[in-house]
Amino acid sequence: MTVKPNAKHLKDYTAPNYFIDNIDLDFNLDDSKTKIVAINKVRRSGSHNDPLVLDGVDLTLLAVSIDGHPIDNYLVKDNQLIISDLPSECVLIIETEVNPEENTSLEGLYKSADAFCTQCESEGFRKITYYLDRPDVLAVFSTKITADKAAFPYLLSNGNCVDSGDLENGQHWVQWRDPYPKPAYLFALVAGDFDVLRDNYITTSGRDVKLELFVDKGNLSRGHHAVESLKKSMKWDEDRFGLEYDLDVYMIVAVDFFNMGAMENKGLNVFNSKYVLADAASATDVDYLGIEAVIGHEYFHNWTGNRITCRDWFQLSLKEGLTVFRDQEFSSDLGSRAVNRIQNVKVLRSAQFPEDAGPMAHPIRPASVIEMNNFYTATVYNKGAEVIRMIHTLLGESNFRAGMDLYFKRHDGQAVTCDDFVASMQDASGVDLTLFKNWYSQSGTPSVTVTDHYNAETNVYTLSMLQHTPSTADQKVKQILHIPVDIELLDEQGSPLALTFAGKPVHHVLNLTEKQQDFVFDNITSAPVPSLFREFSAPVKLNYAYSNEQLTMLMVHASNDFARWDASQLLINKHVVENVGRVRDKQSLELPAVFGQAFRDLVANEQLDPALKAEMLQFPSTNSLMGLFDDVDVDALLAVTGFIKAEIANSVASSCAAIYADMPKHVYAIEHEHIALRSLKNVCLEYIALANVADVNALVLNQFEQSDNMTDTMGAISAANKAQLPCFKTMMSAFESTWSHDGLVMDKWFVQIGLSPSKECLKVVKATLEHGSFSLANPNRTRSLIGSFSALNTKTFHALDGSGYAFLADILCQLNSSNPQVASRLITPLIEFKKFDAARQALMKAQLVRLSQIDALAADLFEKIDRALA
Repeated sequence: MTVKPNAKHLKDYTAPNYFIDNIDLDFNLDDSKTKIVAINKVRRSGSHNDPLVLDGVDLTLLAVSIDGHPIDNYLVKDNQLIISDLPSECVLIIETEVNPEENTSLEGLYKSADAFCTQCESEGFRKITYYLDRPDVLAVFSTKITADKAAFPYLLSNGNCVDSGDLENGQHWVQWRDPYPKPAYLFALVAGDFDVLRDNYITTSGRDVKLELFVDKGNLSRGHHAVESLKKSMKWDEDRFGLEYDLDVYMIVAVDFFNMGAMENKGLNVFNSKYVLADAASATDVDYLGIEAVIGHEYFHNWTGNRITCRDWFQLSLKEGLTVFRDQEFSSDLGSRAVNRIQNVKVLRSAQFPEDAGPMAHPIRPASVIEMNNFYTATVYNKGAEVIRMIHTLLGESNFRAGMDLYFKRHDGQAVTCDDFVASMQDASGVDLTLFKNWYSQSGTPSVTVTDHYNAETNVYTLSMLQHTPSTADQKVKQILHIPVDIELLDEQGSPLALTFAGKPVHHVLNLTEKQQDFVFDNITSAPVPSLFREFSAPVKLNYAYSNEQLTMLMVHASNDFARWDASQLLINKHVVENVGRVRDKQSLELPAVFGQAFRDLVANEQLDPALKAEMLQFPSTNSLMGLFDDVDVDALLAVTGFIKAEIANSVASSCAAIYADMPKHVYAIEHEHIALRSLKNVCLEYIALANVADVNALVLNQFEQSDNMTDTMGAISAANKAQLPCFKTMMSAFESTWSHDGLVMDKWFVQIGLSPSKECLKVVKATLEHGSFSLANPNRTRSLIGSFSALNTKTFHALDGSGYAFLADILCQLNSSNPQVASRLITPLIEFKKFDAARQALMKAQLVRLSQIDALAADLFEKIDRALA
């Protein structure tokens, strides 16, 4: 019987009764019996005599002493070490033993292949030693590591290396010291035998920082892009925010077994290999750009997360939302701002909007949690970044930078709150953000309904806006929000109109601060076409009755590239909704002539940036389309999307074939102009395949066989998979033969198996569990195969016999005991059952009930299942 875990609430936060100002750690590494001695300088806060309560999980406690004297009057209970009658200050020494080899949770100290590795965010340090494992306890860490020198020549930890030496019996040791106080979640240790790529960076003030990238043997040539990305990140943060790096060395270690993308441990970032290793043969353009973004993200945490950290875990978006905003700006400044913005919004609409509408809905600053790992979410990260972006929109670049400067000046070296950040922004700019702060505490995706009226006699145009945030699983009553609405008005020829009222200019960012509000413009000589929420100025759903003609005009004439892309998405969405209605009414599917013409004109537009054209041609994800409906008819939606995709393909196939044939041949390079052309080329290939034009099988196979880069290789495989061309099996077999030795590259192969529209998909997925390159113990392999199938293969996962649901539940039963954090990520498609038809709801709910009855159900899964079934 599973005991219901207790929830923690933001309202119950209290400052710690004790602080640990310094901790000296001594690790004697061993596969099954690693011994850790932790010397803590403890200081009582206040005049109380409460016991010191330390957190610890899966530890063998060997000894406890205070000021050099062993004690035994302590209590170990419910994963806590409780010590009473402490002096106001003391040195507390705790000796523990852990078994890294059996630690499959990949939290605390564990083995990744032959290397030792740690992951301590959010609460992994308690799997190393008993400690005040909370982010508002900041200590100076000193770490000594001892291990066999032949097996583990590199012994790494936070800060600067201050000493080292050799011992008898082939052992050696290294001493590290991090001079900057930090919470335990930022601690890191890595020990192993690696290839090392070394470089350096000269900061603005002239400091010479050593850069070291540690990778598995044989992968050194695939690390150069990561190091270059790091140097670009350091330069960008100096230029954009005036922030320099502060240690003598910056280290990155790539490991295969890692639950997350990467971790910003002070001075020693531990990365999933996926976000480090790349060369043209093994990595796509998307991989290269992802590495650049994640390298940047973790580096930017040095200030927004490390130097200033969270007071408590409810404030997680303080560091993550802000740092996601920073890495988005970094990628936009280095590449295509429009394409980066489009990609960011795609994530919101396909992942965060469904989260807001599901059982795990929560604000970017949650009010309560059971398992903190469950709140490393698209809401905290991506919606959190949108909240920061809205502040930037409202303040402007100059005031926003002043707010950042004030934030660092006030809070460097502190553990603070989201309110502290907003106060810095408000105080530096003079802009009142009182109402805006509701974004931090309110869940749900607001909708903004816009109607308009044009008075031809007075030349006055009025936009009327109504905001509404629907009730969510966690909150029934909603507050008014401060919503920035970036607009443009176009005349009949598609030219932008000046925004004025009463002879004064009106700013293009409107402030919607009431439930219902009118915005009036004069000197408008004809009824305009409004471009609304340009740049996605707020994370909302827009309701405005655009005509086909208005949307096609915006696709061509909107001055903002994001708005042009969004118009193409709105045009598709409009006809998806209309045709799903036709299916339900048992009517035939249809599209107006203007629809196909709009996409023919798009392909033919030679003035359009190829990167933007490629994005505008890409069909919205099924997950984002589901968000258009209160109740999702899976069968109708699949029928409609298949019909519309085919109509677009048939409309543009000949033009796409011409573009494809004329595509210039380049030597592969990670240059944004080349990336744009490859993106357009592969979108064109997909539409050619879907239209099933003559000799398409040979065309696709030829691209695969002639490809000199992974982007074009996967472009061919993906096109063949989606169109179910005969060459798909040939290409998959060849790919497997070439890459079966490299799990990271095989992840791309596993994804294609999970995404297959074939009737045999689930059967093949099950068989692939036994593949020599697959391991359920590896989070990357699991996410690639199981995650792609359950989250992205709508047709097969939601099969009416419930087989997809049962399969996922079977996998979750296994992961519950081995890696509940990965299980918790994978369960998301099941817990969103309430948006589907009654038959599917019953089948999904049955699997959730089955999972809820597992003995020793992990807190990670318990919380999500409990909230879904509530």
